[in-house]
Amino acid sequence: MMTRFQKLGNPSILKWVSSYFVENQQKMGSCHIPQSQSPRLYITERSVLSQRCYGEDGVRIPRATLKEAQTALLEYLHSTRSIQFVDAENMSKNSPHFLRKLLKKVEIVKDVRRSMSRFLRYHPINEFEPFFESLGLKPCEYTPLLPRDLMFLSDDCLLLENYRVLCEFGVERNKIGQIYKKAVQVFQHDFGVLLLKLQAYQKLGLSQSFMAKIIVYSPHVLIGDIDIKFIKVLEILNGLGFDYAWIKEHLSEKEFYNWSMIFRVFKFFREMGCSSELGGLISQHPWLLFEGSGGRVLSLIAFLLKFGLPMDGISSMFLQFPEIQVSHFVSNIIRCFLFFQEIEMEVDEIGKIVCSYPILLGSCTLKKTSSLLHDLNVGKKRLCKYIQENPQELSKWGMGTRVRPLPDSGEGVESQKLKTKFFLDLGYGENPNMLKKAFKVFRGRGGELQERFDTIVNAGLDQEDVSKMVLVSISAV
Repeated sequence: MMTRFQKLGNPSILKWVSSYFVENQQKMGSCHIPQSQSPRLYITERSVLSQRCYGEDGVRIPRATLKEAQTALLEYLHSTRSIQFVDAENMSKNSPHFLRKLLKKVEIVKDVRRSMSRFLRYHPINEFEPFFESLGLKPCEYTPLLPRDLMFLSDDCLLLENYRVLCEFGVERNKIGQIYKKAVQVFQHDFGVLLLKLQAYQKLGLSQSFMAKIIVYSPHVLIGDIDIKFIKVLEILNGLGFDYAWIKEHLSEKEFYNWSMIFRVFKFFREMGCSSELGGLISQHPWLLFEGSGGRVLSLIAFLLKFGLPMDGISSMFLQFPEIQVSHFVSNIIRCFLFFQEIEMEVDEIGKIVCSYPILLGSCTLKKTSSLLHDLNVGKKRLCKYIQENPQELSKWGMGTRVRPLPDSGEGVESQKLKTKFFLDLGYGENPNMLKKAFKVFRGRGGELQERFDTIVNAGLDQEDVSKMVLVSISAV
């Protein structure tokens, strides 16, 4: 086991740790508008619709004004642009950012509704902006998605057709934006194709309400043929006693599910010999499957395999897995590894601790190395030795805990005795001042001083000559 770890070497592990953090520390869902894009009718995120109805500049917009503006926009979209009433109403009521920006452009003369209608008559809007916002997207999310050469929704008949198919199927309108953002191909299906795909899943026994949720979480199931891995995962879960209601309950809108990856996790668990305990394991820790589509679990398995931990050891760890998110567990275990690196622990010793105590390392969030060295009042060498002898102590050094200094090991007193004996043997005991100088010049441990002296003598130098060299060094101070 350790031979395999040593062959990997430090750079291999460090490279893996680095890549893991780069991949997982990126802020998901962050809003960025490319410089090449012109943020048309864009306003800042702090002007989200609220009960107070504030504009982007912090000025309060009366509710009555907003309502009249919504009515004017509804009339324009439905009567002038011939957009279906239900769609036009949804766009006018659920595009607050767009509406507020539009109000800033309109010169209000007494009647807001008439002023808005007059403005819209001579200033056509980009209909994709209120449309995408009404589907639940923020301006920073939909701006990069706006068609370059289109302004009117009627110019993209496939978009409207597939949007209405999803609405009629039961997908919430304010969730459809996420589907568009994750899988725009869903809205490029030819007429009738999307409905056939939905019906194909229903024929496999999946209810309409279940699929309406799944589409939001993983819209890629509607691209290409039936997602076989998705169906296999459902079959495995059903075979373990988990119904569709349980699956829906444990899926999160914040996640984007990759069913192929989840299927790989099942495959790994079976290879590790967890088949009989799999139902209980998933029941207790459903996030093993659903957090990051099981990607966190695969990262953890890869990390432990790099250290040479055998499959049965990994299996045992999962069966004892603590009540903690997998991402936190992986982050903790990597944090411990980096701590061991920073205190200059030997590679093989790190491997022994990781393979012997994965649950311990994954359950504690260690303080920074500098803080621990200060709080423990200890050097790196002694700390390495202490951890190797008392690995359970790591659990007491977590964030937010009070860390007490390590007890005096008595090594300092013993070192002083050996150092004194060393200098006395060289004949410095008769001169107290010379002995005091010797202690200042040679700051190593007593035992180490004798070892170095013997090494030089064994190399071929005369003992008396080496003693004179020591004397010269002391006298030079």
